[in-house]
Amino acid sequence: MKLNSRAALGASALAIIATVGLGAGPALAHNPDSSSMSKKSNKVVTLTANLTELNGSGASGTATATIRNQRIKHIEVHATGLTPDAPHAQHIHYGEQALNECPTLALDTNGDGRLNTVEGVPAYGPVVVSLNTTGDTSPASFLDVTRFPVSQNGVLNYSRDNIRFTAVAGTGYPGEGGTGKAKEIAEAVRNGEGVVVIHGIDYDGNGTYNFSDPEGASELDPNLPAEATDPAACGVLR
Repeated sequence: MKLNSRAALGASALAIIATVGLGAGPALAHNPDSSSMSKKSNKVVTLTANLTELNGSGASGTATATIRNQRIKHIEVHATGLTPDAPHAQHIHYGEQALNECPTLALDTNGDGRLNTVEGVPAYGPVVVSLNTTGDTSPASFLDVTRFPVSQNGVLNYSRDNIRFTAVAGTGYPGEGGTGKAKEIAEAVRNGEGVVVIHGIDYDGNGTYNFSDPEGASELDPNLPAEATDPAACGVLR
């Protein structure tokens, strides 16, 4: 699988995700109180997400994360039915003002019959962790495609240890930039509000993420094809 990309994704795309995340959806009615969250902060919790298809991708799978304090001790993602032999960006999403659930086509605001990444933000929130194979795991790496796993014949098996949560701007918290502290974001994910999303769909099955298909360029950056960034599978860590 080749990725037709004119340039690496820059900070502008991250700014788009962060900006859309601010006020993207209604305030959550089910946030646990602070005492409940603090009691859980020092406990090791294991969460599982059942990943189901988006955009008719046919993908499915599971994600399992073991979390303590502000660190993901271990996370695994196993999925099938993905675009074969292609890189797949994958993340944990969360937003204080998002619904923190998987999106539906009701969020297809431009009426093109598919969900792009930004259209899904009111449901799953902005990126808070990049589930890549090496290096930085903050949102700054959220579409460095060269560091995300490649599916083998449509099967993706991923694991990584010791991922730290970081402060993330645009997550909808009160204050300048809507920045959420690492502790706040980690607590929310531990309490079942983190959403795992896998991206990348070769819609026409021509063996490449390219610009010539009807989907054209990504809404995140004109230097990347939409096929490389559209969401393919989603599940909530609970």
